[in-house]
Amino acid sequence: MTYLELSEDGGGSHKFYEVTVAGTQVTITYGRIGETGQTKVTAFPTEAKAQAAATKKLAEKSRKGYAPAVRGVRARRAVTHRTIASTRSTAQQAPVLWRFDSGAAAFGIFVDGERCWVGNQRGDVYTVSHSGTVTSRFRLPDGVKCIVADDFWIYAGCDDGRVYDLSGKIPRSAYEIAADVDIYWLDIHDGVLGVSDRAGRITTIDYEDEFQWARTGAGDSAWMVRCDEDAIYHGHSGGVARYSLDGTPVWENKVAGDVLFGWQEEHSVYAGTARRTVHRLAKGDGRVEAVYQCDGAVYSCATSPGGRHVFAGDNHSSVYCFDASGERLWKLSTGCGSAFSMQFLDDRLYIVTTDGSLACIDASEAAIAAARAGTVPQRMDVKAAASLEVIEPSTTLETVVETGDGVVVECVREGERLRVRVVTPGYESWNVQFPKGVREAGARYVVEGVRSAGRGGFYRAYGEIRRLL
Repeated sequence: MTYLELSEDGGGSHKFYEVTVAGTQVTITYGRIGETGQTKVTAFPTEAKAQAAATKKLAEKSRKGYAPAVRGVRARRAVTHRTIASTRSTAQQAPVLWRFDSGAAAFGIFVDGERCWVGNQRGDVYTVSHSGTVTSRFRLPDGVKCIVADDFWIYAGCDDGRVYDLSGKIPRSAYEIAADVDIYWLDIHDGVLGVSDRAGRITTIDYEDEFQWARTGAGDSAWMVRCDEDAIYHGHSGGVARYSLDGTPVWENKVAGDVLFGWQEEHSVYAGTARRTVHRLAKGDGRVEAVYQCDGAVYSCATSPGGRHVFAGDNHSSVYCFDASGERLWKLSTGCGSAFSMQFLDDRLYIVTTDGSLACIDASEAAIAAARAGTVPQRMDVKAAASLEVIEPSTTLETVVETGDGVVVECVREGERLRVRVVTPGYESWNVQFPKGVREAGARYVVEGVRSAGRGGFYRAYGEIRRLL
């Protein structure tokens, strides 16, 4: 057994790497120092090949600065949580239709036509109907930083360094971020994940959960990352930058500094800042198109379709609405903390807040006019049923002997890696995006279906995964 550590000052890497060789089997354990870490076991044809593989891995880590150490001497570094500085708003009350208390400060939100998702710093993720009924509950291993969607798939980024796919009945680990990355935010487009972190870096990971590239920005505390089909937009204390999909810098705007949140539309990105502003930047060249002035540090922002209206939430528990040009239309109090994240859908503004609330605000013109005149609806307080099942991540699969209408995929070994490919006739010989935690060489699985990535070249499995006997 060989145990190595890499620990850097100033919030840099703080991780370990352990290799154990037992006969023809190599066990690698890695992660943040002071934590259990993640383990991968690989079997080789001979003891000599196992030893050679272990030696190669250790040499790679040594070149990156890892050195022999004694486990337990260095202490675990605390994971960074966003500082909660929230005061009560002096504005009139917003027309909140309903509020759900998730139980802890919440960053994660995603809203679609079927339901609302909220994820909090305890690792709880709930789904709530638009009428205010809690429909499901997931328990993830650590605090949830954000919830994002990529076509059919819903992902939650966690403080344990993993990103979980919540699209099926059981959460599955879809991506494992490098152990030294203290996740602040993430976004995903067509299977490619962008991660911004405490140190001000942007890291991208492909559909096979394999590192693509990383860049260090001109600042730290990178709370913004947004991905589209052409680029990745990265915001931190020093401003906002655009990178091409291969990591090439395209532009940088330092005017929009101290970024605390990011949003995007087709042609623009929006940066909410600690300077009490939201900046709208042109995706093409980074120029400032508009500035939206608030009365406090902007924790979150969002837009209505096409950017017709721009919404913002500040650290004084207020929410704002502006027209596209920058004129402030209204400012109202949430009544339930400052909005860490928000999303607009069908004349409703959904927010998740510092006190753990998921709140639904009626943002229609009539409701806002009534609120500004002092009339708001009676807010409904939503509760989760005590009998609601708590669903946790698992690598255990149901086994079946019939494929039914599903698609059959097979796990095959390719060098030191396990790949998954479609066996059912009529498909390309592409790899399939598939959870690594359930891959086993030679095993076959039945999935509900696979979809080609928008850029082509690989498939993405969706629905439940079952082991085929």
